[in-house]
Amino acid sequence: MSTLRFHALKDVFNHKPLYIEAHKRRSEIFGTNVFNEATMRQYLTKEAFDSVSDAVQKGTKIDRVVADHISTGMKEWAISKGVTHYTHWFQPLTGATAEKHDAFFETIGNGLAIEKFGGGQLVQQEPDASSFPSGGIRNTFEARGYTAWDPTSPAFIYGTTLCIPTVFVSYTGEALDYKTPLLRALQAVDSAAVAVCKYFDKNVKKVNASLGWEQEYFLIDSGLAMSRPDIVLTGRTLLGHSPAKGQQLDDHYFGTIPNRAMAYMRDLETECMLLGIPVKTRHNEVAPNQFELAPIYEEANLAVDHNSLLMDVMDKVAERHNFKVLFHEKPFAGVNGSGKHNNWSLGTNTGVNLLSPGKTPMSNLQFLTFFINTIKAVCDHEELLRAAIASASNDHRLGANEAPPAIMSVFIGEQLTQVLNELENVTTGKLSPKEKTDLKLNVVGKIPDVLLDNTDRNRTSPFAFTGNKFEFRAVGSTANCANPMTVLNTIVAKQLMDFKVEVDKLISKRDMKKDDAIFNVLREYIKTSRSILFEGNGYGEAWEKEAKKRGLSNNKTTPEALKAKISEQTIALFDELGVMNRIESEARYEIEMEEYALRIQIEGRVLGDVARNHVVPTAVRYQNILIENVKGLKEIYGTSYKGLAKEQLNLIEEISGHIEGINSNVTKMTEARKSANGISSIEKKADAYCNKVKPLFNDIRYHCDKLELLVDDELWPLTKYRELLFTK
Repeated sequence: MSTLRFHALKDVFNHKPLYIEAHKRRSEIFGTNVFNEATMRQYLTKEAFDSVSDAVQKGTKIDRVVADHISTGMKEWAISKGVTHYTHWFQPLTGATAEKHDAFFETIGNGLAIEKFGGGQLVQQEPDASSFPSGGIRNTFEARGYTAWDPTSPAFIYGTTLCIPTVFVSYTGEALDYKTPLLRALQAVDSAAVAVCKYFDKNVKKVNASLGWEQEYFLIDSGLAMSRPDIVLTGRTLLGHSPAKGQQLDDHYFGTIPNRAMAYMRDLETECMLLGIPVKTRHNEVAPNQFELAPIYEEANLAVDHNSLLMDVMDKVAERHNFKVLFHEKPFAGVNGSGKHNNWSLGTNTGVNLLSPGKTPMSNLQFLTFFINTIKAVCDHEELLRAAIASASNDHRLGANEAPPAIMSVFIGEQLTQVLNELENVTTGKLSPKEKTDLKLNVVGKIPDVLLDNTDRNRTSPFAFTGNKFEFRAVGSTANCANPMTVLNTIVAKQLMDFKVEVDKLISKRDMKKDDAIFNVLREYIKTSRSILFEGNGYGEAWEKEAKKRGLSNNKTTPEALKAKISEQTIALFDELGVMNRIESEARYEIEMEEYALRIQIEGRVLGDVARNHVVPTAVRYQNILIENVKGLKEIYGTSYKGLAKEQLNLIEEISGHIEGINSNVTKMTEARKSANGISSIEKKADAYCNKVKPLFNDIRYHCDKLELLVDDELWPLTKYRELLFTK
């Protein structure tokens, strides 16, 4: 056994798990480190508190003078909890969070100093915009960018630092982060949904999009993870033979959580409680050493911030427990990968979930309105929705018999399908009194009873209705939720706007009653959205053929999928709703295509290094041992040695074949990579990496994994799957 692998395993078995328990109830410590409403009431003047509340509820701007009062209260609270620094915490287009810490400390001359934090420092800072991905918006010599406080997401303390959630924009105003377009999309869906809600309840003044994410992840001992160069540099294993036992017995899913993982989860949950992240659920997932946690649903912007923060906290807590968290969508071949299901709904300021039926036909008509409009939005923009979850890592997971396919479809269940069928068959034009009565009593009125038995879900569906929300199951575990949430809320906002225009036109020009007009438009939407509804098995060729007949896209790779982000339809959509202008849309396309190429490039380099510098030398060393064995047999038995050494000779030849296969394919991959690097067009470069470089990974891996089964286990240099997945 290689020295590194030996010591990694030795450290695991000598390791004692940490048990860090909170002695208080969770409700007592929840939000302790958050500048939330209760804390603001204690530390802010009434004027300052009302100003923040209005900014959150109404989107009003906070005056700079009032900002000084807010910053003073925020500073005093933070210092009382041992904080020494503050930072603008933002989410640039790197996929990670960013922060630059500044001390409250300021000198005032004569050897004296004070703690200072003013309104200007709270509201705005200027990080270097050229050092983050910008897609050409900012040149290297144009460094200025701005972070600006987002009062809708409360400041929090992590360690000894006050973290202030912010947006990140360029000097010229374009968004350079995930949060800015999300906030614009949430504003758009709020405005559009309120206008539609007025048909049913004049008291509705605000509609919030809610999000409940489900974070899946793997926990691997940090020593074992560090012994694998591919895990360290790419977040996944680029080679490794499947163990004899994987997940086929289904004995890990929902099983007893291992003690060491439980200690990690308890520690993590305590940190989450302090930070106001309302985590509620924890359990074993399908694959060995795979787990999931999920929170109580929150307003979408806050939920996105909490998920980004959670991933940072998970990494930091893991270090204390000698774990490495793997967020990659497919870190191990042959077992389930990880997703981040995004459960989405819309709720009013009056406390109504717009995707949940009520007790009256009118409330159920409201439910149908938002339900059917969401389906129509997905149908019209299915390629854009696929693009929203595209990444090099998620490509490994989509359609891999554990996750939704790359084809977007909507699952609503048999009973709701029947409801839509009955609505579709209503007479065209004005409803007769009998039709209206039958419709409200027999169809609309029965929806709550229908949904009681409609909680089953199709695991192969990328977008499923699950009782009172839609579950976007295709989102990858590494994703920033802002990306799919920006797209989903934008397309629904646009659809609701179009819906209102059509309904108002029928009411004004054809003298139709409101209910009749709504039913009329919804009926047409059902007809034009049929292609997106699918209740069957999303895996296999049968659905691919059927989807093609329906005109649905099947963009299996990221370079294919991302092109939808710069279609004229998409650019016009984002521009019309003020979510992103053309420059911002094209910049994001450029960034994501470049990131794809870079990730495949890095994986290619790592795979070539591991294959040639770890696997091949080990195979040669073992081959030399076999050769010496054969020589010894020849010396003892003379010409009859061949019969005795038959297996060794065959093994020597087999090893030689795999060594040759590795070297020849690594050479091909290197040449393909060099060729791709010479392409100036980022679109063509990404296509080259996708279609010319990446396919060679499987050929190289095949030979490496075969050698793992042939070479003496004592010599094999890499920690094996059975050790990574089954070491607790």
